[in-house]
Amino acid sequence: MNGVIGGFAALVAVIAVGWIVGRTGALGADAGGVLSRLSYFVATPALLLLTLARADPAALLSAALVATAGSAVLSALLYVALARWRWRLSPAELTVGALTSSYVNAGNLGVPISVYALGDASFVAPVLLFQVLVMAPVGLAVLAGSRTAGDAPPRWRLLTQPLRTPVVVGCGLGVLVAATGVDLPPLVREPVELTAALAVPAALLAYGMSLHGAPRPASGDGARRVWLAVALKTLAQPALAYALGRWVAGLSGVALLAVTVTSALPTAQNVFVYAVSYDRSTLLARDVILLTTVLSAPVLVGIAVLLG
Repeated sequence: MNGVIGGFAALVAVIAVGWIVGRTGALGADAGGVLSRLSYFVATPALLLLTLARADPAALLSAALVATAGSAVLSALLYVALARWRWRLSPAELTVGALTSSYVNAGNLGVPISVYALGDASFVAPVLLFQVLVMAPVGLAVLAGSRTAGDAPPRWRLLTQPLRTPVVVGCGLGVLVAATGVDLPPLVREPVELTAALAVPAALLAYGMSLHGAPRPASGDGARRVWLAVALKTLAQPALAYALGRWVAGLSGVALLAVTVTSALPTAQNVFVYAVSYDRSTLLARDVILLTTVLSAPVLVGIAVLLG
């Protein structure tokens, strides 16, 4: 469990540095937005390219996908249905809320937890691939369409928007490299690796900077929406993953533990970067990420005790 604790500690430490930078104003008032855009438009596509270039797309067809993808989709749909019925939110607001309710931190926490708690990093592959190949493109397409809705863009622009989103371009290139089996030469790979290394720290620093001077999490008019997303992410999604894994996919033992644990991971910082990049529900994303990161620790321990 040292790796799991270390993963949480690393996240908290970098976020704390971001908060200190925001408090001192050392980088200026708009530094957080600049870092978020740097992560989204430049570093994250490079990271996803490398991640998928080394991955096996066949992992998307494993039995674990029934539980991991099914629980994510159901959790997102539950948020959309409940929030639409209760608050009549816009499609963009519903999209950010749905992502916060279902998009797990598969990279920063998923990998160490898979290695140290489950003994194999490959357990996180299905949810990681599903998120970057399906959830992110769909969510970003809705967000991008909402940003230009007032200008009545041509239909072809809306239909091709996913293909022009930086994250999706990175995913597409990564899948292409994996499918063709091409080994990137060092002259190409090393600059991409350097750029990709910016993705996570830039997102975490930007997130930490956003916490300075911000109101208490889950306060104000949007508190109920925040707690709805937190409840779905920390409780409903792992419960759904367990049910789908056990009674639909027929999983048991370590495989069942793996899908339940990976579905209980907190909301990924990517969601905050997406929200900031399109200026949609940034406070909701910030609060849900913070609360799920704190609350997921005891939930993960409880799952390990009950199923391990």
